[in-house]
Amino acid sequence: MHRHNKQSSRLLILLSLTTSHLLRFSILTSAAPAASPSRDKVATPPPPLPVLPLPSASQLKWQQRELIMFLHFGVNTFTDSEWGTGRESPSVFNPVGLDAGQWVSAAAAAGVSLVILTAKHHDGFCLWPSKYTDHSVASSPWKGGRGDVVGELVGAAAGGQSGGGVDVGVYLSPWDRHDRRYGKTLEYNEYYLAQLQELLTRYGSVKEIWFDGAKGSNAPNMSYDFTDWFAMVKELQSSANIFSNAGPDVRWVGNENGFAGTTCWSTINRTALSIGNGSNLDYLNTGDPAGTDWVPAECDVSIRTGWFWHKSQSPKNITQLLEIYYHSVGRNCLLLLNVPPNTTGLIPDSDVERLREFRTAIDTIFSTNLAEGCSVRASSSRGGRNNGGFAPENVLDKDHLWTYWAPDGREERDGYYWIEISSGGSSLKFNVIRVQEAIGLGQRIKRYEIHVDGEKIANGTTIGYKRLHRLKRGVVGGRNVMIRVLESRSVPLISSFGLHYDPYYWHSK
Repeated sequence: MHRHNKQSSRLLILLSLTTSHLLRFSILTSAAPAASPSRDKVATPPPPLPVLPLPSASQLKWQQRELIMFLHFGVNTFTDSEWGTGRESPSVFNPVGLDAGQWVSAAAAAGVSLVILTAKHHDGFCLWPSKYTDHSVASSPWKGGRGDVVGELVGAAAGGQSGGGVDVGVYLSPWDRHDRRYGKTLEYNEYYLAQLQELLTRYGSVKEIWFDGAKGSNAPNMSYDFTDWFAMVKELQSSANIFSNAGPDVRWVGNENGFAGTTCWSTINRTALSIGNGSNLDYLNTGDPAGTDWVPAECDVSIRTGWFWHKSQSPKNITQLLEIYYHSVGRNCLLLLNVPPNTTGLIPDSDVERLREFRTAIDTIFSTNLAEGCSVRASSSRGGRNNGGFAPENVLDKDHLWTYWAPDGREERDGYYWIEISSGGSSLKFNVIRVQEAIGLGQRIKRYEIHVDGEKIANGTTIGYKRLHRLKRGVVGGRNVMIRVLESRSVPLISSFGLHYDPYYWHSK
Protein backbone atom coordinates (compact mmCIF):
# COMPACT_ATOMS: atom_id res chain seq x y z
CA MET A 1 0.00 0.00 0.00
CA HIS A 2 1.21 3.55 -0.79
CA ARG A 3 1.61 5.85 2.25
CA HIS A 4 0.06 9.34 2.05
CA ASN A 5 -0.99 12.27 4.23
CA LYS A 6 -4.68 12.05 5.21
CA GLN A 7 -5.31 15.73 4.37
CA SER A 8 -4.62 15.69 0.65
CA SER A 9 -2.58 14.03 -2.05
CA ARG A 10 -1.80 14.45 -5.67
CA LEU A 11 -1.01 11.89 -8.36
CA LEU A 12 2.42 11.89 -9.90
CA ILE A 13 3.03 9.78 -12.99
CA LEU A 14 6.66 9.00 -13.61
CA LEU A 15 7.65 7.98 -17.10
CA SER A 16 10.80 6.00 -17.65
CA LEU A 17 11.97 5.80 -21.26
CA THR A 18 14.64 3.77 -23.00
CA THR A 19 16.08 4.77 -26.37
CA SER A 20 13.79 2.32 -28.14
CA HIS A 21 10.56 1.87 -26.25
CA LEU A 22 8.41 2.89 -23.27
CA LEU A 23 9.36 0.97 -20.17
CA ARG A 24 6.40 1.45 -17.89
CA PHE A 25 4.47 3.91 -15.72
CA SER A 26 5.01 4.02 -11.97
CA ILE A 27 2.05 5.63 -10.24
CA LEU A 28 2.99 7.02 -6.88
CA THR A 29 1.22 9.21 -4.37
CA SER A 30 3.03 12.28 -3.18
CA ALA A 31 2.02 13.75 0.19
CA ALA A 32 1.06 17.37 0.59
CA PRO A 33 3.36 19.32 2.92
CA ALA A 34 2.63 18.38 6.50
CA ALA A 35 2.02 20.95 9.19
CA SER A 36 4.87 19.60 11.24
CA PRO A 37 8.01 17.66 10.20
CA SER A 38 7.30 15.19 12.98
CA ARG A 39 4.14 14.10 11.15
CA ASP A 40 5.92 13.29 7.84
CA LYS A 41 5.65 9.70 6.67
CA VAL A 42 8.28 7.84 4.68
CA ALA A 43 7.31 7.52 0.99
CA THR A 44 7.48 4.17 -0.76
CA PRO A 45 10.74 4.05 -2.74
CA PRO A 46 10.51 3.55 -6.50
CA PRO A 47 11.99 0.46 -8.19
CA PRO A 48 15.70 0.58 -8.98
CA LEU A 49 16.68 1.91 -12.37
CA PRO A 50 16.72 -0.66 -15.17
CA VAL A 51 19.94 -2.03 -16.59
CA LEU A 52 19.81 -1.75 -20.39
CA PRO A 53 19.05 -3.32 -22.77
CA LEU A 54 15.55 -4.50 -21.86
CA PRO A 55 13.17 -7.07 -23.37
CA SER A 56 10.11 -5.97 -25.32
CA ALA A 57 6.64 -7.08 -24.21
CA SER A 58 6.57 -9.75 -26.94
CA GLN A 59 10.00 -11.04 -25.87
CA LEU A 60 8.84 -11.32 -22.27
CA LYS A 61 5.78 -13.32 -23.33
CA TRP A 62 8.00 -15.53 -25.50
CA GLN A 63 10.35 -16.23 -22.57
CA GLN A 64 7.48 -17.18 -20.29
CA ARG A 65 6.29 -19.85 -22.75
CA GLU A 66 9.41 -21.89 -21.87
CA LEU A 67 8.47 -24.80 -24.19
CA ILE A 68 7.19 -24.47 -27.76
CA MET A 69 6.84 -26.96 -30.63
CA PHE A 70 8.19 -27.25 -34.18
CA LEU A 71 6.28 -29.22 -36.83
CA HIS A 72 8.54 -30.34 -39.69
CA PHE A 73 6.18 -31.59 -42.38
CA GLY A 74 6.27 -31.65 -46.19
CA VAL A 75 7.40 -33.73 -49.15
CA ASN A 76 10.41 -34.94 -47.14
CA THR A 77 7.94 -36.76 -44.88
CA PHE A 78 6.96 -38.93 -47.87
CA THR A 79 10.44 -39.38 -49.40
CA ASP A 80 12.21 -40.37 -46.15
CA SER A 81 14.53 -37.37 -46.55
CA GLU A 82 15.84 -34.51 -44.43
CA TRP A 83 16.81 -32.11 -47.22
CA GLY A 84 14.73 -32.44 -50.38
CA THR A 85 16.17 -31.88 -53.82
CA GLY A 86 13.47 -29.54 -55.11
CA ARG A 87 12.71 -32.01 -57.89
CA GLU A 88 10.05 -33.93 -55.93
CA SER A 89 6.68 -34.15 -57.62
CA PRO A 90 3.79 -32.62 -55.64
CA SER A 91 2.00 -35.93 -56.27
CA VAL A 92 3.99 -37.55 -53.44
CA PHE A 93 2.24 -35.33 -50.87
CA ASN A 94 -0.97 -37.02 -49.77
CA PRO A 95 -1.56 -37.13 -45.97
CA VAL A 96 -5.00 -38.73 -46.21
CA GLY A 97 -5.64 -38.65 -42.45
CA LEU A 98 -4.23 -35.21 -41.68
CA ASP A 99 -5.74 -33.83 -38.49
CA ALA A 100 -4.30 -30.49 -37.37
CA GLY A 101 -6.60 -30.66 -34.36
CA GLN A 102 -4.63 -33.69 -33.18
CA TRP A 103 -1.40 -31.69 -33.50
CA VAL A 104 -2.82 -28.84 -31.44
CA SER A 105 -4.26 -31.16 -28.80
CA ALA A 106 -0.93 -32.95 -28.44
CA ALA A 107 0.82 -29.61 -28.06
CA ALA A 108 -1.64 -28.34 -25.46
CA ALA A 109 -1.41 -31.57 -23.45
CA ALA A 110 2.35 -31.00 -23.29
CA GLY A 111 1.87 -27.46 -21.99
CA VAL A 112 2.92 -25.94 -25.32
CA SER A 113 1.40 -22.55 -26.18
CA LEU A 114 3.04 -21.96 -29.60
CA VAL A 115 3.53 -24.28 -32.59
CA ILE A 116 5.70 -23.38 -35.59
CA LEU A 117 5.07 -25.05 -38.96
CA THR A 118 7.52 -25.47 -41.82
CA ALA A 119 5.32 -23.66 -44.35
CA LYS A 120 8.14 -24.12 -46.86
CA HIS A 121 11.35 -26.08 -46.40
CA HIS A 122 14.47 -26.08 -48.58
CA ASP A 123 12.77 -28.19 -51.27
CA GLY A 124 10.49 -25.23 -52.06
CA PHE A 125 7.19 -27.12 -51.66
CA CYS A 126 4.57 -24.86 -50.07
CA LEU A 127 2.05 -26.15 -47.53
CA TRP A 128 -0.40 -23.45 -48.52
CA PRO A 129 -1.81 -22.64 -52.00
CA SER A 130 0.51 -19.78 -52.90
CA LYS A 131 -0.50 -17.86 -56.00
CA TYR A 132 3.18 -17.28 -56.86
CA THR A 133 4.06 -20.93 -57.56
CA ASP A 134 2.37 -24.18 -58.56
CA HIS A 135 4.85 -26.17 -56.43
CA SER A 136 2.41 -26.44 -53.53
CA VAL A 137 -0.47 -28.37 -52.02
CA ALA A 138 -2.63 -27.04 -54.85
CA SER A 139 -0.81 -29.42 -57.24
CA SER A 140 -0.99 -32.42 -54.91
CA PRO A 141 -3.65 -35.15 -54.75
CA TRP A 142 -4.41 -34.27 -51.13
CA LYS A 143 -8.02 -33.08 -50.95
CA GLY A 144 -8.06 -32.83 -54.71
CA GLY A 145 -5.62 -29.91 -54.68
CA ARG A 146 -7.90 -27.84 -52.46
CA GLY A 147 -6.07 -28.42 -49.17
CA ASP A 148 -4.21 -25.87 -47.07
CA VAL A 149 -2.06 -27.20 -44.22
CA VAL A 150 -1.27 -23.74 -42.85
CA GLY A 151 -4.97 -22.86 -42.88
CA GLU A 152 -5.95 -26.10 -41.14
CA LEU A 153 -3.37 -25.57 -38.38
CA VAL A 154 -4.47 -21.98 -37.82
CA GLY A 155 -8.11 -23.08 -37.77
CA ALA A 156 -7.42 -25.86 -35.26
CA ALA A 157 -5.45 -23.55 -32.99
CA ALA A 158 -8.19 -20.93 -33.09
CA GLY A 159 -11.05 -23.40 -32.81
CA GLY A 160 -10.55 -24.28 -29.20
CA GLN A 161 -9.73 -27.93 -29.88
CA SER A 162 -6.72 -27.61 -27.62
CA GLY A 163 -8.69 -26.65 -24.54
CA GLY A 164 -6.37 -23.67 -24.14
CA GLY A 165 -4.69 -20.97 -26.16
CA VAL A 166 -2.19 -22.21 -28.74
CA ASP A 167 -0.54 -19.64 -30.99
CA VAL A 168 0.96 -20.25 -34.44
CA GLY A 169 4.29 -19.42 -36.04
CA VAL A 170 5.76 -20.21 -39.47
CA TYR A 171 9.10 -21.13 -40.99
CA LEU A 172 9.68 -19.98 -44.56
CA SER A 173 13.01 -21.30 -45.82
CA PRO A 174 15.09 -18.68 -47.64
CA TRP A 175 16.92 -21.43 -49.54
CA ASP A 176 14.66 -22.78 -52.28
CA ARG A 177 15.99 -25.69 -54.34
CA HIS A 178 12.97 -25.73 -56.67
CA ASP A 179 12.20 -22.20 -57.79
CA ARG A 180 14.01 -21.05 -60.95
CA ARG A 181 14.35 -17.53 -59.54
CA TYR A 182 16.71 -18.68 -56.79
CA GLY A 183 20.17 -17.25 -57.51
CA LYS A 184 18.74 -14.14 -59.16
CA THR A 185 18.85 -11.68 -56.29
CA LEU A 186 16.14 -9.22 -57.31
CA GLU A 187 13.69 -11.77 -58.72
CA TYR A 188 13.98 -14.20 -55.83
CA ASN A 189 13.77 -11.55 -53.11
CA GLU A 190 10.59 -10.25 -54.72
CA TYR A 191 9.20 -13.79 -54.82
CA TYR A 192 10.14 -14.51 -51.21
CA LEU A 193 8.71 -11.22 -49.96
CA ALA A 194 5.45 -11.91 -51.81
CA GLN A 195 5.11 -15.32 -50.17
CA LEU A 196 5.96 -13.85 -46.78
CA GLN A 197 3.21 -11.30 -47.28
CA GLU A 198 0.74 -14.08 -48.08
CA LEU A 199 1.51 -15.88 -44.84
CA LEU A 200 1.33 -12.70 -42.77
CA THR A 201 -1.98 -11.46 -44.17
CA ARG A 202 -4.06 -14.60 -44.82
CA TYR A 203 -3.88 -16.41 -41.52
CA GLY A 204 -4.45 -13.99 -38.68
CA SER A 205 -2.00 -13.50 -35.85
CA VAL A 206 1.47 -15.04 -36.28
CA LYS A 207 3.62 -15.01 -33.14
CA GLU A 208 7.02 -16.16 -34.42
CA ILE A 209 8.66 -16.08 -37.84
CA TRP A 210 11.60 -18.39 -38.35
CA PHE A 211 14.44 -17.44 -40.71
CA ASP A 212 17.76 -19.19 -41.17
CA GLY A 213 20.74 -19.19 -43.48
CA ALA A 214 20.92 -22.94 -44.10
CA LYS A 215 21.86 -23.97 -47.62
CA GLY A 216 24.05 -26.52 -49.36
CA SER A 217 27.65 -25.85 -50.33
CA ASN A 218 26.76 -26.05 -54.03
CA ALA A 219 23.76 -23.70 -53.80
CA PRO A 220 23.81 -20.64 -56.10
CA ASN A 221 25.33 -17.60 -54.46
CA MET A 222 22.88 -14.81 -53.77
CA SER A 223 22.03 -12.16 -51.18
CA TYR A 224 18.87 -12.22 -49.09
CA ASP A 225 17.22 -8.88 -48.34
CA PHE A 226 16.71 -9.65 -44.65
CA THR A 227 16.24 -5.97 -43.81
CA ASP A 228 13.24 -5.75 -46.15
CA TRP A 229 11.86 -9.08 -44.93
CA PHE A 230 12.10 -8.08 -41.28
CA ALA A 231 10.48 -4.72 -42.02
CA MET A 232 7.58 -6.52 -43.69
CA VAL A 233 7.11 -8.74 -40.62
CA LYS A 234 7.03 -5.77 -38.25
CA GLU A 235 4.65 -3.85 -40.52
CA LEU A 236 2.13 -6.69 -40.82
CA GLN A 237 2.63 -8.55 -37.53
CA SER A 238 4.07 -6.06 -35.06
CA SER A 239 3.89 -8.44 -32.08
CA ALA A 240 5.66 -11.31 -33.87
CA ASN A 241 9.13 -12.29 -32.73
CA ILE A 242 11.66 -12.77 -35.52
CA PHE A 243 14.09 -15.68 -35.10
CA SER A 244 17.43 -16.03 -36.84
CA ASN A 245 21.01 -16.49 -35.72
CA ALA A 246 21.24 -12.69 -35.82
CA GLY A 247 17.88 -11.88 -34.24
CA PRO A 248 16.50 -9.25 -34.15
CA ASP A 249 14.16 -10.65 -31.47
CA VAL A 250 15.33 -14.22 -30.84
CA ARG A 251 18.68 -15.79 -31.65
CA TRP A 252 19.78 -19.34 -32.39
CA VAL A 253 21.67 -20.98 -29.53
CA GLY A 254 24.37 -22.21 -31.92
CA ASN A 255 23.61 -25.96 -32.00
CA GLU A 256 20.74 -28.38 -32.60
CA ASN A 257 21.25 -30.38 -29.40
CA GLY A 258 19.00 -28.20 -27.26
CA PHE A 259 21.89 -27.16 -24.99
CA ALA A 260 22.74 -23.60 -23.99
CA GLY A 261 26.04 -22.61 -22.43
CA THR A 262 26.54 -22.67 -18.67
CA THR A 263 26.87 -18.91 -19.16
CA CYS A 264 23.98 -17.57 -21.20
CA TRP A 265 23.23 -13.88 -21.53
CA SER A 266 20.07 -12.63 -23.21
CA THR A 267 22.15 -9.65 -24.30
CA ILE A 268 24.39 -9.66 -27.34
CA ASN A 269 25.77 -7.31 -30.00
CA ARG A 270 23.80 -7.82 -33.19
CA THR A 271 26.50 -6.00 -35.15
CA ALA A 272 28.74 -9.01 -34.49
CA LEU A 273 26.20 -11.42 -36.01
CA SER A 274 25.13 -12.29 -39.52
CA ILE A 275 22.60 -14.85 -40.72
CA GLY A 276 24.23 -17.98 -42.06
CA ASN A 277 27.61 -17.24 -40.48
CA GLY A 278 28.74 -20.37 -38.65
CA SER A 279 31.96 -18.91 -37.25
CA ASN A 280 30.46 -17.37 -34.11
CA LEU A 281 28.70 -20.34 -32.52
CA ASP A 282 30.31 -19.86 -29.10
CA TYR A 283 29.20 -16.23 -29.04
CA LEU A 284 25.64 -17.25 -29.91
CA ASN A 285 25.73 -19.88 -27.17
CA THR A 286 26.88 -17.59 -24.35
CA GLY A 287 25.71 -14.11 -25.35
CA ASP A 288 27.53 -11.01 -24.12
CA PRO A 289 27.26 -9.20 -20.76
CA ALA A 290 28.25 -5.99 -22.57
CA GLY A 291 25.75 -6.60 -25.39
CA THR A 292 23.67 -3.63 -26.49
CA ASP A 293 20.74 -5.70 -27.82
CA TRP A 294 18.26 -7.95 -26.01
CA VAL A 295 18.16 -11.09 -28.16
CA PRO A 296 17.55 -14.19 -26.00
CA ALA A 297 18.46 -17.66 -27.22
CA GLU A 298 16.14 -20.38 -28.51
CA CYS A 299 17.26 -24.02 -28.27
CA ASP A 300 15.94 -26.14 -31.15
CA VAL A 301 16.10 -29.93 -31.01
CA SER A 302 13.98 -32.79 -32.36
CA ILE A 303 12.15 -35.39 -30.29
CA ARG A 304 13.56 -37.91 -32.78
CA THR A 305 16.96 -38.17 -34.43
CA GLY A 306 15.75 -36.47 -37.62
CA TRP A 307 13.71 -33.33 -38.12
CA PHE A 308 11.23 -35.01 -40.46
CA TRP A 309 9.37 -38.22 -39.63
CA HIS A 310 11.11 -41.49 -40.46
CA LYS A 311 9.54 -44.84 -39.78
CA SER A 312 12.83 -46.26 -38.48
CA GLN A 313 13.16 -43.67 -35.69
CA SER A 314 11.67 -43.44 -32.20
CA PRO A 315 11.21 -40.56 -29.78
CA LYS A 316 13.78 -39.72 -27.12
CA ASN A 317 13.13 -41.11 -23.65
CA ILE A 318 12.16 -39.03 -20.61
CA THR A 319 15.70 -38.97 -19.24
CA GLN A 320 16.96 -37.44 -22.48
CA LEU A 321 14.13 -34.90 -22.67
CA LEU A 322 14.65 -33.78 -19.07
CA GLU A 323 18.37 -33.45 -19.72
CA ILE A 324 17.53 -31.12 -22.61
CA TYR A 325 15.03 -29.19 -20.47
CA TYR A 326 17.60 -28.53 -17.74
CA HIS A 327 20.15 -27.39 -20.33
CA SER A 328 17.76 -25.06 -22.19
CA VAL A 329 14.91 -23.71 -20.06
CA GLY A 330 17.18 -24.21 -17.06
CA ARG A 331 19.85 -22.01 -18.63
CA ASN A 332 17.82 -18.90 -19.47
CA CYS A 333 16.54 -20.12 -22.85
CA LEU A 334 13.35 -21.28 -24.51
CA LEU A 335 13.09 -24.88 -25.74
CA LEU A 336 11.77 -25.42 -29.28
CA LEU A 337 11.01 -29.15 -29.50
CA ASN A 338 10.36 -30.56 -32.97
CA VAL A 339 7.63 -33.21 -33.19
CA PRO A 340 7.15 -34.29 -36.84
CA PRO A 341 3.82 -35.61 -38.19
CA ASN A 342 3.94 -38.86 -40.20
CA THR A 343 2.77 -39.69 -43.72
CA THR A 344 -0.82 -40.07 -42.53
CA GLY A 345 -0.72 -36.50 -41.31
CA LEU A 346 -0.74 -37.35 -37.59
CA ILE A 347 1.77 -37.08 -34.79
CA PRO A 348 2.56 -40.75 -33.98
CA ASP A 349 0.98 -42.18 -30.83
CA SER A 350 4.43 -42.89 -29.38
CA ASP A 351 5.39 -39.22 -29.69
CA VAL A 352 2.06 -38.01 -28.29
CA GLU A 353 2.49 -40.27 -25.28
CA ARG A 354 6.11 -39.12 -24.80
CA LEU A 355 4.98 -35.49 -24.86
CA ARG A 356 2.37 -36.25 -22.22
CA GLU A 357 4.98 -38.00 -20.08
CA PHE A 358 7.33 -35.06 -20.50
CA ARG A 359 4.72 -32.60 -19.24
CA THR A 360 3.86 -34.90 -16.33
CA ALA A 361 7.55 -35.07 -15.38
CA ILE A 362 7.97 -31.28 -15.49
CA ASP A 363 4.84 -30.77 -13.39
CA THR A 364 5.86 -33.47 -10.91
CA ILE A 365 9.23 -31.82 -10.33
CA PHE A 366 8.24 -28.17 -10.26
CA SER A 367 4.62 -27.98 -9.07
CA THR A 368 5.80 -28.19 -5.44
CA ASN A 369 8.25 -25.64 -4.05
CA LEU A 370 9.73 -27.13 -0.90
CA ALA A 371 10.82 -23.64 0.16
CA GLU A 372 7.22 -22.45 0.56
CA GLY A 373 6.43 -21.65 4.18
CA CYS A 374 10.06 -21.05 5.03
CA SER A 375 11.28 -17.82 6.61
CA VAL A 376 13.39 -15.54 4.43
CA ARG A 377 16.00 -12.97 5.36
CA ALA A 378 18.51 -10.99 3.32
CA SER A 379 21.57 -8.79 3.58
CA SER A 380 19.32 -5.73 3.10
CA SER A 381 16.09 -4.66 1.42
CA ARG A 382 15.36 -1.57 -0.63
CA GLY A 383 13.28 0.85 1.46
CA GLY A 384 13.58 -1.37 4.51
CA ARG A 385 12.02 -4.74 5.14
CA ASN A 386 8.54 -3.42 5.92
CA ASN A 387 8.29 -0.35 3.72
CA GLY A 388 9.57 -0.97 0.24
CA GLY A 389 7.68 -3.73 -1.53
CA PHE A 390 11.09 -5.29 -2.24
CA ALA A 391 11.27 -7.63 0.76
CA PRO A 392 13.01 -11.02 0.51
CA GLU A 393 9.67 -12.82 0.97
CA ASN A 394 8.81 -11.81 -2.62
CA VAL A 395 10.97 -14.65 -3.93
CA LEU A 396 8.40 -17.16 -2.65
CA ASP A 397 5.27 -15.65 -4.21
CA LYS A 398 3.64 -16.74 -7.49
CA ASP A 399 4.81 -13.76 -9.57
CA HIS A 400 8.14 -14.73 -11.10
CA LEU A 401 8.64 -11.50 -13.03
CA TRP A 402 7.40 -8.29 -11.44
CA THR A 403 7.76 -8.89 -7.71
CA TYR A 404 11.28 -9.40 -6.44
CA TRP A 405 13.80 -8.93 -3.67
CA ALA A 406 16.01 -5.89 -4.15
CA PRO A 407 18.82 -4.98 -1.75
CA ASP A 408 19.22 -1.34 -0.77
CA GLY A 409 22.26 -0.90 -3.00
CA ARG A 410 24.76 0.00 -0.33
CA GLU A 411 28.06 -1.84 -0.14
CA GLU A 412 27.35 -5.05 1.73
CA ARG A 413 29.29 -5.73 4.89
CA ASP A 414 30.29 -9.24 3.71
CA GLY A 415 31.30 -8.03 0.25
CA TYR A 416 28.34 -9.70 -1.45
CA TYR A 417 24.55 -9.61 -1.47
CA TRP A 418 22.79 -12.58 0.06
CA ILE A 419 19.32 -14.00 0.61
CA GLU A 420 18.62 -17.02 2.81
CA ILE A 421 15.72 -19.47 3.11
CA SER A 422 15.34 -21.15 6.52
CA SER A 423 13.05 -24.03 7.39
CA GLY A 424 13.39 -23.44 11.11
CA GLY A 425 12.84 -27.01 12.19
CA SER A 426 12.90 -30.04 9.93
CA SER A 427 15.50 -30.50 7.23
CA LEU A 428 14.63 -29.65 3.62
CA LYS A 429 15.42 -32.46 1.16
CA PHE A 430 15.82 -31.58 -2.52
CA ASN A 431 17.98 -32.19 -5.59
CA VAL A 432 16.99 -29.24 -7.80
CA ILE A 433 17.44 -25.53 -7.09
CA ARG A 434 15.63 -22.88 -9.14
CA VAL A 435 16.61 -19.19 -9.22
CA GLN A 436 15.00 -16.47 -11.37
CA GLU A 437 15.82 -12.81 -12.01
CA ALA A 438 13.41 -9.92 -12.59
CA ILE A 439 14.48 -9.61 -16.23
CA GLY A 440 11.90 -6.90 -16.93
CA LEU A 441 14.52 -4.55 -15.45
CA GLY A 442 17.44 -6.19 -17.23
CA GLN A 443 19.71 -9.20 -16.76
CA ARG A 444 22.20 -8.48 -13.97
CA ILE A 445 23.80 -11.36 -12.08
CA LYS A 446 27.26 -12.37 -13.31
CA ARG A 447 28.47 -14.73 -10.56
CA TYR A 448 26.86 -16.44 -7.56
CA GLU A 449 27.11 -19.35 -5.14
CA ILE A 450 24.50 -21.44 -3.33
CA HIS A 451 25.24 -22.73 0.19
CA VAL A 452 23.33 -25.24 2.32
CA ASP A 453 24.01 -24.99 6.05
CA GLY A 454 27.24 -23.17 5.24
CA GLU A 455 28.50 -25.64 2.60
CA LYS A 456 28.75 -24.57 -1.05
CA ILE A 457 26.79 -27.01 -3.20
CA ALA A 458 26.38 -25.06 -6.46
CA ASN A 459 27.72 -22.01 -8.23
CA GLY A 460 27.24 -20.31 -11.55
CA THR A 461 27.57 -17.22 -13.67
CA THR A 462 24.33 -16.07 -15.32
CA ILE A 463 20.78 -16.64 -14.05
CA GLY A 464 18.43 -14.63 -16.29
CA TYR A 465 14.78 -15.65 -16.54
CA LYS A 466 15.43 -19.07 -15.02
CA ARG A 467 18.42 -21.09 -13.83
CA LEU A 468 18.03 -24.70 -12.72
CA HIS A 469 20.69 -26.57 -10.79
CA ARG A 470 20.17 -30.34 -10.73
CA LEU A 471 22.60 -31.29 -8.01
CA LYS A 472 25.25 -33.79 -9.05
CA ARG A 473 25.52 -35.25 -5.57
CA GLY A 474 21.84 -36.18 -5.52
CA VAL A 475 19.43 -35.34 -2.72
CA VAL A 476 20.71 -32.75 -0.26
CA GLY A 477 19.31 -32.08 3.20
CA GLY A 478 19.59 -28.85 5.15
CA ARG A 479 17.74 -26.16 7.09
CA ASN A 480 19.32 -23.03 5.62
CA VAL A 481 19.83 -22.35 1.91
CA MET A 482 21.67 -19.14 0.97
CA ILE A 483 22.29 -17.50 -2.40
CA ARG A 484 25.38 -15.28 -2.44
CA VAL A 485 25.57 -12.85 -5.34
CA LEU A 486 29.26 -12.20 -5.82
CA GLU A 487 29.17 -10.07 -8.97
CA SER A 488 26.34 -8.21 -10.66
CA ARG A 489 25.57 -5.44 -13.12
CA SER A 490 24.06 -3.03 -10.57
CA VAL A 491 22.04 -4.42 -7.65
CA PRO A 492 20.69 -7.96 -8.20
CA LEU A 493 16.93 -8.45 -8.44
CA ILE A 494 15.83 -11.99 -7.59
CA SER A 495 12.20 -12.66 -8.46
CA SER A 496 11.81 -16.30 -7.49
CA PHE A 497 13.57 -19.08 -5.63
CA GLY A 498 12.61 -22.74 -5.44
CA LEU A 499 13.75 -26.04 -3.99
CA HIS A 500 12.42 -29.09 -5.82
CA TYR A 501 12.69 -32.85 -5.90
CA ASP A 502 13.28 -34.64 -9.22
CA PRO A 503 12.49 -38.37 -8.90
CA TYR A 504 13.15 -39.14 -12.59
CA TYR A 505 16.80 -38.41 -13.12
CA TRP A 506 18.16 -40.12 -10.03
CA HIS A 507 15.94 -43.19 -10.26
CA SER A 508 16.97 -43.70 -13.88
CA LYS A 509 20.65 -44.10 -13.08
